[in-house]
Amino acid sequence: MMSLGPYASFIVTSYAAVALVVAILIGWIALDYRNQTERLRELDRSGVTRRSGRSAVDAS
Repeated sequence: MMSLGPYASFIVTSYAAVALVVAILIGWIALDYRNQTERLRELDRSGVTRRSGRSAVDAS
């Protein structure tokens, strides 16, 4: 095992806190992605189209 010296508890706690924050951010991004894709599906079903989906001929 590696010896971290007198600051071992601080080092381990810091790494654990960072790992927890990263895991929370990953979960948050995954949930937001799911919500956004569902919202886009609802808009598509209701007939709303995206401007990027139209051709140049449709815009005039």
